[in-house]
Amino acid sequence: MIHMGIQERKEKQKLEVRKLILDASIKLFIEEGFGNVTIRKIADLIEYSPTTVYLYFKDKDEILAALHDVGFEKMQAFNDDLASINNPLLRLHKMGENYLQFGMENPEFYDLMFIMDEPMKVFEEEGCGWEPGDRAINVLKATVVECMEKNYLARADAHVVSLSVWSFVHGLVSLAIRERMEKFVPEKEMMLPMMRQSLNWFVNSIENTRKD
Repeated sequence: MIHMGIQERKEKQKLEVRKLILDASIKLFIEEGFGNVTIRKIADLIEYSPTTVYLYFKDKDEILAALHDVGFEKMQAFNDDLASINNPLLRLHKMGENYLQFGMENPEFYDLMFIMDEPMKVFEEEGCGWEPGDRAINVLKATVVECMEKNYLARADAHVVSLSVWSFVHGLVSLAIRERMEKFVPEKEMMLPMMRQSLNWFVNSIENTRKD
């Protein structure tokens, strides 16, 4: 039987406390708004001292940035299977489905990544840009360009088409997690299937009619 060493236990405990801090922080950010959350409130929720929180993060902005990155890591995990899809239009459709599923399963992170004002303000102040978002957008654009090059989509401005695709799925997720989707889909368990049907209609509507 292999026993965990002292150093390993310490590292494991550090990771557990860090996760506690991040989980509590996103809960408070969503419930109370970023401006109303303090390090003390975070510490009180996890029943640790503020000093302990400061051992892991220098301030609230650093916590926000860490949560933002965790959200994009979670979203990327939904797309691990995309490389195996050779047809770029099918890949584009799958990206849309994954985006919808991620948003519905992780509404707090989605809110932080794509709706809340505060993350963008923090990035602007630090002058570091929106790197995780830029990477995701670039993958979308590259897929759209490939669809055009292989004649799955009519040739057009790839930026405009990419924005249209992103806006469509973002609108669906935003309506759902802000409890507006009930106007169209009263049964919660039917929301994701209905959103997927909407996505299917959208992709079919922009697909180029090819002559073989």
